[in-house]
Amino acid sequence: MALKAQEITENPGLGIAMMLWAYFMFSVVDTSVKWLLFAGLTSFQLAFMRYATHFVLSFYSIARGGLGRERFATDHLGLVLFRAFLLVSATTFNFIVLRYLSLTVVSAIMFSAPLVVCLLSWPMLGERVGPWRWFAIMLGFCGVLIVIRPFGESFHWSALLTCYNAVGLALYSILTRKLSGIVATETMQFYMGALGTITLLPLAVWTWAAPSSLFEWFLLITLGAWGWAGHELLTRAHSFAPANTLMPYTYSFMIFLTIESYLIFADIPDRWTFMGAFIVVISGLIIWKRAQIRDQTI
Repeated sequence: MALKAQEITENPGLGIAMMLWAYFMFSVVDTSVKWLLFAGLTSFQLAFMRYATHFVLSFYSIARGGLGRERFATDHLGLVLFRAFLLVSATTFNFIVLRYLSLTVVSAIMFSAPLVVCLLSWPMLGERVGPWRWFAIMLGFCGVLIVIRPFGESFHWSALLTCYNAVGLALYSILTRKLSGIVATETMQFYMGALGTITLLPLAVWTWAAPSSLFEWFLLITLGAWGWAGHELLTRAHSFAPANTLMPYTYSFMIFLTIESYLIFADIPDRWTFMGAFIVVISGLIIWKRAQIRDQTI
């Protein structure tokens, strides 16, 4: 029989803990990728290995209960595959960008995703966007411009790919909210791993560069395990707490990456990056607070 979605159970503390662990794992993925890029490996092979390991783990998770076709079935295959495409494409672009930009800059730009979620909430979810949230959206995009500095000497074209990633992650977040509770976590994980593995395999073979040490092999193989575990926790967290409760804790990712960037790469963000990131965070928190107020009045 087809897998059932996990039932919604109110446990905000557990949901928040899951979010923090999920974003720590995501930070380990990005930090490992940057290390491997410096070691001479290619973005496409890293993205492939990220999803190949993910695919093996998610396949095993489902196959433990049997290999019948119904175990992999879903009535929402189109949305599940589109959700997977959004994350796979964002991951691939992110791995390209990490060759050129610091971890802190990339995270600051990508965390404009909650602003995009708010912007798209009216056409996609039918939610009214009031003046406070419009103000927060505009403020947040000003913060992104400060980080990118499109007209300055430090501007790099890869920052535009990160802007795509922010939009992709926003749509991915909306679809996760839509599918959570009606599609099993294991099913969404399986199709994400399968799509990433199949589409990235030719590019990985074409650009493959062999790791030069056991440590590099270890990082390469465990990329998918960290990513799989992170998305497992992220998806399940929404079964224990509403999105409005969980949203502020997504910014832990930026903190994790800033610390890891300093400890491993001795990279200290400049004042403009700090300022832009601060503005992005403040705008996201305004949106979160207004959403809380709206829910309390309904």
